[in-house]
Amino acid sequence: MNNELTAVLNYMEKERGLDREMLVQALESALVTAARKSYNPTQEIRVHIDRKTCRIRALTNVTVVEKASDPHLEITLDKAKAIKPDAVLGDSVEIEITPKDFGRIAAQTAKQAILQKLRQAERTVVFEEYRDQVGNIVPGTIRRFERSDIIIDLGKAEAVMPSKERITSELYQVGDRIRAYVMAVQENSAGPGIILSRAHPDFVRRLFELEVAEIADKTVEIKGIAREAGYRTKIAVHSRDSKVDPVGACVGMRGMRVKNIVRELSGEKIDIVRWSEDIKTYVNNALSPAKLNKVEIDAEKPNVVHVTTDSDQLSLAIGKRGQNVRLSSKLIGWKIDIQKEEGEVTFEEKVARAINELAEIPGIGREQAQKLVQAGFLSIEGILAAEIKDLEENTGLDAAAAQAIYEAAAAAQKHGAEE
Repeated sequence: MNNELTAVLNYMEKERGLDREMLVQALESALVTAARKSYNPTQEIRVHIDRKTCRIRALTNVTVVEKASDPHLEITLDKAKAIKPDAVLGDSVEIEITPKDFGRIAAQTAKQAILQKLRQAERTVVFEEYRDQVGNIVPGTIRRFERSDIIIDLGKAEAVMPSKERITSELYQVGDRIRAYVMAVQENSAGPGIILSRAHPDFVRRLFELEVAEIADKTVEIKGIAREAGYRTKIAVHSRDSKVDPVGACVGMRGMRVKNIVRELSGEKIDIVRWSEDIKTYVNNALSPAKLNKVEIDAEKPNVVHVTTDSDQLSLAIGKRGQNVRLSSKLIGWKIDIQKEEGEVTFEEKVARAINELAEIPGIGREQAQKLVQAGFLSIEGILAAEIKDLEENTGLDAAAAQAIYEAAAAAQKHGAEE
């Protein structure tokens, strides 16, 4: 057993990088329980493993008496002097009580204790290593799918990429090599839980930091990112050096830098815009390539800008399914209201806008909004300026509906005033 234990401890120390003393102490603690089962469950027992020879001994303290009635607890003076020459009655003497079959028990216990310590130590090593990786991009291989989550082998550990952190347009298969952003590392009983993401906005941020030298050395700073993973990302950049063009640095020679990032993101479109302290300039940059006629800050509502543009630029400013204006709004942190120049708005468009605005008020449906506009009530103010009886007669609605509309308009006006 001694030779086997020595070989195991040497292997664990040299090949697996585990602390030898930690393993020996763990084995000593585990063997105490085994020794108590073989000797006396209530007895205080100490197990000692010789650090050089790996000899295992079980020891306990007994009291020196003239006549021992319980050999588990007492020892005669003659026997005590053989162990401790200066022993006297009443002394406590440590004796060896190693069971005959303790070698076999020790072998089984050693295996279990070392495996347990090995797993615990490996979990600790992995946790410490990947805790420092939070915020970085790591490579891995897709191993399997658990429901809609993806399990990724990172080499020393497995990580999980939840379904909400996937890029929806990407197809994943077992065996694929993949890079992902480390969102979090959580320690639990089953081991460190490493959470990865390819949909997080900071995944794009880290890709730019890795690809663009000027960002890595802090010459160019990323001021903001707005992302709809798999479709489009807007990133605002600023240069601390007036001689360095931040947009050009991110695009790279012949667009190679941004092309590499787009390739990593499976074709996701990336808009790189110039950041500005002036909110009007920032809005113009964010909504590009659309050309804006006017950008006005709302004097009554905080963080709201009103944008007007020519009719041929309106759809470009809004973007497909509102994506351009939505991402621009996220990027600058302001609400953006886009309208066409009033001179270009037709009567039909004014009617449609009035209906849409009234239909958005809680308590007023689209059908009622159409009746209100047709009757000449185009706004909240117009509704509140009338009598309830006028609403009822001009719109053809019953008294209850007219009363409900008036109350809904009053509530909307109050809510607007509070904002």
